[in-house]
Order: sequence, then structure tokens, then C-alpha cells
Amino acid sequence: MRITKTLVLSCLLVLTGFIIQAQEVSIKLGEPKIGLNQYFTITAAVDNDRLKQYSDFPEIDGFVKRGTSSSTSTSYINGQMKSTQSLTQNYQATEKGNFLLPPFFMTINGKDVKSNGTQIVVGDAIQQRRRSGFSSDPFEDLLGQRTQPSEFIDVEAEAFLAVTTDKKEVYVGEGFTTSLAFYVSESNRADMRFYDLGTQITELVKKLKPNSCWEESFNIDNINGESIQLNGKNYTRYKIYQATFFPLNVEDIEFPSVGLKMIKYKVAKNPSFFGRNRQEDFETFYSKEKTVKVTDLPPHPLKESVAVGNYQLTEEISTEDLETGQSFNYEFVVSGEGNISAIEAPLPQSDENFDFYAPNVQQNVSKSNSRVRGTKSYNFYAIPNEPGEYQMSDYFTWIFFNPTTEAYDTLSSELVLSVKGESRKNQYIASNDLGDFYDKISTAENDLTSLSGNSWITWVVNIFVILTMGLTLYIVFRKTAS
Repeated sequence: MRITKTLVLSCLLVLTGFIIQAQEVSIKLGEPKIGLNQYFTITAAVDNDRLKQYSDFPEIDGFVKRGTSSSTSTSYINGQMKSTQSLTQNYQATEKGNFLLPPFFMTINGKDVKSNGTQIVVGDAIQQRRRSGFSSDPFEDLLGQRTQPSEFIDVEAEAFLAVTTDKKEVYVGEGFTTSLAFYVSESNRADMRFYDLGTQITELVKKLKPNSCWEESFNIDNINGESIQLNGKNYTRYKIYQATFFPLNVEDIEFPSVGLKMIKYKVAKNPSFFGRNRQEDFETFYSKEKTVKVTDLPPHPLKESVAVGNYQLTEEISTEDLETGQSFNYEFVVSGEGNISAIEAPLPQSDENFDFYAPNVQQNVSKSNSRVRGTKSYNFYAIPNEPGEYQMSDYFTWIFFNPTTEAYDTLSSELVLSVKGESRKNQYIASNDLGDFYDKISTAENDLTSLSGNSWITWVVNIFVILTMGLTLYIVFRKTAS
């Protein structure tokens, strides 16, 4: 019994240790009463873990976001280590007044955390400049000395900007995914912030986007850090831009070196409890040039028009047992990975057996996990004209180049249609009958008839001409006399 109690007590102590070490996430709001020249703050914090992922900080009416700052602290309580990592968003008021921060949610490391919000009061700017002969620091007055101006030093950043591609060599038309990202080492000690990122991204994309490629952009709206490992070292990666490019010709893709300007703070050489211990500065990080080699497709009669990718075929038909003249719908669906937008429709030729009409087209493209996938469906309307059994592969085949196997491949229909009924050839001729007028041709006389037999018509015409000429002469002489 004593052993059992001891064992249970030990397990409880172990479990208590795990509970203490469990990850906790929280949202902390700053001081609700501030001056016009002070920041209101919202802090996302994680205990006993790294801050790996977080959603956007809320917008506050009457405030603008003015950068973020991060901090890490470690403490020991009753022999247990507790670490806290936090990220603080600064807000600057645009005017004095009372402002409401309504309740909001943030997702931190996969957990939804609620804040009840607060009422923010913004008053007059707080004077921070010292008056001559007086010290703003009561401890300075007490000690009878002034704080000397701080000397700031630069802290080297363990970070870099890089353009990466998932392939070094591709065929014409084969997709490759390119990313522009900022990498920060886990051991980095330099305090940095993104600067005017929207404007910078626009210019960076202009420089990086190749003119000789079709682009499928991943449209990164929120730049969140994600933990990765490079060469055995831990980094936080911030993806700035990502797109899949499909080369349109045999021209190597050259990505130039581009620069990302960051806010980087210098720190005080002799930090003090009172006064400013950091100074805002800027540093530009440059990526290395990158080249992707483009190879021409192997010889083939359709080399200039085939799609490139890894595709499969699915097909559907309204019925496989038909009567001549009975319409049916046939759907030819190409799905897989590649440039879905560039896929062209199979073009069956109408003949005496079938009439095919232009298809309805639907396209669906999805971009995830650095891949572009999707489907393109062609829905054909058709009418059979002749009875018999028909292999639909005689009408529906689609050729593409598979860069994985480095060979051309063909998607062919596997359906067999059974058509019954009478031939529609005679119906076609009947539908083009020109009517009773032409039916009388075979019974009409072939003799020519002279118009001189109708002499009364000739007299009427002559009298009409004479009267017309007389009336004309009368009008002319009358005008002359007047």
C-alpha cells in the first residue's frame, strides 16, 4: 500500500510538471489611456513554446498600425523553467477622443484566443522634452546628474533574403514554383521589422516576373512566419511572394538579385533603465541571382501545341445505347498537375455517323503545397446518324507531354456506343426538299412561247409611253412660255 501511494504521488508530480510546461497562449492589451504621441499596444504571447503562427492583429478605428516588436523571456519558478515569447503590435491614434476596440479573436499557434476589447482614451500629447535647468527623471535630480546621450551600436542580423525554385531545369510548358522569402535564424539577436511592404512587394514582383512565362500566382495576403530547418539550423521563414511559372519558349529563366528594405534597430552601447535604449535604422537584404534552364520538347508532329503536365482522363456519357437521331451528351474531363488554362479541347470531326457540336467548357484551378492542379471539362452535344457500334476513341483522343516520364502520352476514350435504328441519310435529303414549285418542273412544257401573241399588251404599253411623252412636252413648253 505504501509503495502504491508513493507511485501515485510520483505520477502526480510528473503530471504536474507537464501541466506547468504546457503551452499557454494569451492576448494582452496595453494601457487604455494614452497621449496622442503614444502607442496603444496589443500583444500575442505564448508560454513554454515558440510563437510559430498567428493571425492578423485587428484594425482599430481611429488608429493606424505602426510596426511590431518581439520579446523573449525566461524565468524559474519553484525549480520549473518558464519561457514566454511575445509579439506586440503598435497602434498610433490619428486624433484625440474616445475609441472602442470591440471583442475580437486571434489564432495563435493553432488556438483561437478571445479578447474582450476595451475603451481607449486618447488625450493631449505628453511632453517628453526636458525643460532647461530641470530633469524629467526624478532619480536624476535625486542623484544630481544628467543622463548622457546614448551611443548606439549595430547588431549583426542572422537573416537573409532568397529566391528559391523547386526545379533547376524544366521543359517548355512545364511548371516550376518560385518563392521569394525572408529567413530569420532562431539565434538572431537583431531587432527587425518589415518596412512599407506593400509598395516593396509590387516593385519586387515586377523585377522577378519573367516575360516569357505564364504565371499562376499563389496570392499571399498575410505574411506569417513558419518554422523550417536549413542545413541543420532552425529558421523562421516569411514568404513574401510565390508563383508557378510555365515557360512559353526555349529561353532560360533569369531571376535577378532583388533587395528588401527592413527596419533594423541599433541598441544602446550602455543601456540604462531610464532613457532610450534603441535607435531605428534601415538595412537592405539582397537575394542571389537564380537561373532555371529550359529544354525544348522532343520531336513530335504536335510538339508546338500539346499541353505539358501529368494528366488523367475521366469521361461520362448520358447513355451508351442510342437510337439514330437521338441526341446525347458526352463529357471529356482532363485533370492533373500542369497549366490547366493552356489545355485545348479535343476536336472530334463530324462525319456521316455523328454530328458533334462545339462543347461547353468548365475549368477549375487550385494552388496548394507549391503545386498547381485542376480540371478542365468539355461537354459535347452530339447526334448519331447511322446504326452500328462505334469506338469513341476514334473520335476522342488527346495528346500531351509528361515531363515525369519524358515522353508523349495519349488520353483516349474507352467507351463503345451501340446505335440502333434506320439510317438518317434519306431524312437528310428530305429535310433539304425545296417544295412543290420544283416538283412541277418535271410536268412543265419545254416549248418556248413568243410574247408577240399577246398584242393587246403591246398596245397598252405603247399608249402609256405616248401619253407620258406628251405630258412631259406640255410641262416643258409651259415653263418656257412663263
